[in-house]
Amino acid sequence: MGIRPLLRSRRSWVWNQFFVIEEYAGPEPVLIGRLHSDADRGEGRVKYVLTGEGAGTVFVIDERTGNVHVTKTLDREEKAQYTLLAQAVDRASNRPLEPPSEFIIKVQDINDNPPVFPHGPYHATVPEMSNVGECPHQPAGAPHS
Repeated sequence: MGIRPLLRSRRSWVWNQFFVIEEYAGPEPVLIGRLHSDADRGEGRVKYVLTGEGAGTVFVIDERTGNVHVTKTLDREEKAQYTLLAQAVDRASNRPLEPPSEFIIKVQDINDNPPVFPHGPYHATVPEMSNVGECPHQPAGAPHS
């Protein structure tokens, strides 16, 4: 009885982590990243397909190159991230060349909403070596106000 080697399938997708800066306004779709499969040998046989949240409207993919573009301005307060599914298929038969892969596009905040302190100004002191959650002006174990 011989020992059989463990066969593991290697992840064939290669991409950078995708981020979009919120409220970017441009006349053309903005390149945010590129999907690439090891099955793509540059012969034009692979077609990249994008599905999921915002696919085809907010995010579009060049089916030949795998370049992903954002087509409109985004607001992080409205939606912080989008979950999409990428797949490489055979252009002629539409058969998958490998399993689909899920990825996330995160919307980066540009801090367009300044902090608001409605009942200020506030004054506070924290003694050195205070424990986390300890209120210096209340006895230990007293509820925080």
